[in-house]
Amino acid sequence: MRNRRYPSAENIASSISRSAIASTHRHIQASYKFDNFSRSFIDILAAQQTLAGSQWYQGTADAVRQNMRYFLERPFDYYLILSGDQLYRMDFRALLHQHIQSGVDITLATKPVHRHRVSEFGIMQSGVDRRIMHFLEKPTEEAVLHEMKISRELLAAVGLNEGEELFQASMGIYIFNRDVLVECLNNDLADFGKHVIPQSIQQRHVSAYIFKGYWEDIGTIRAFYEANLDLTDIAPEYSFFDPEAAIYTHPRFLPGSKINGATLRQAIISDGCIISDAHLERSVIGIRSIIQNGATIRNSIVMGADYFEQAGNSQRPPIGIGRNCVIDRAIIDKNARIADGAVITPEGKPANFDADNYFIRDGIVIVPKNAVIPAGFWI
Repeated sequence: MRNRRYPSAENIASSISRSAIASTHRHIQASYKFDNFSRSFIDILAAQQTLAGSQWYQGTADAVRQNMRYFLERPFDYYLILSGDQLYRMDFRALLHQHIQSGVDITLATKPVHRHRVSEFGIMQSGVDRRIMHFLEKPTEEAVLHEMKISRELLAAVGLNEGEELFQASMGIYIFNRDVLVECLNNDLADFGKHVIPQSIQQRHVSAYIFKGYWEDIGTIRAFYEANLDLTDIAPEYSFFDPEAAIYTHPRFLPGSKINGATLRQAIISDGCIISDAHLERSVIGIRSIIQNGATIRNSIVMGADYFEQAGNSQRPPIGIGRNCVIDRAIIDKNARIADGAVITPEGKPANFDADNYFIRDGIVIVPKNAVIPAGFWI
């Protein structure tokens, strides 16, 4: 059912994209502040149109190319290029050490993956010396896969089980020598993974750094959703409680969350929440979330709110999850208003679907930022 109070699906998608970029920039500016005695810094280089080029970023390589004038202002010898939509914990010093010691042109981080995940990645083949000889984008042919799997010798060299069938997946993490980066981008190639790296393997010495820790690409709705819910496991593969590699964010100085008789099972609760007599199971609850009596939330991510709302000053439902709501397999973005008795679930619906105030991707319901779900509404 369409309701004219809500924007179109196209406007929602555009708004989400703009909001995500602005939110990311605010977070970086608020979180990463270095003192005057440190040489460390973080700059945000947003996409822009200049006299040198009127096109927006055409790919990862093009994004770096358009900002090379900034990168070359300082006398750095090596450039570490990372992807922004991955979750992992890596000591980049080890990656840089191998790159310098081996004297190669480019080092590419790879992750051993099993056969069932090969079709998701670009797959590399390297010898025991780590030199990458071949690259295939998302291979599926059995004969090709047999040739691309990691050799028993290399598995033994990196401390993995020699009997396992593993393949080297590109992590989208690269180290370039300064002059090599300049030369590799002196063209119109748009993307590192699709264009620059495959060409460089044929022309230059490209080495693999084999990473054995946790790593997930969260560039899709499904991957983002599963990575977040995996954090609620009793012993998650990726943990925020690692004392040797703490994760920091900017301080908000919010009050501790208040739980009024709720039932919680495998839930992560952020600061500043008020949760009444609700049932939460395998869910992540973001800052300033308000969850009312009788609500049930399962296998969901609730982003929370950007601010505390003053009660009684709006004709709309209050920010948060209303009384007796049921939310299952959903992502609820910030400042969403879910009125009493609403039911949100992808059960019985297409895996991908667009509506006015919600949409479904990969079998997961997404309620966008600032959306309003009326009382008793069924999704």
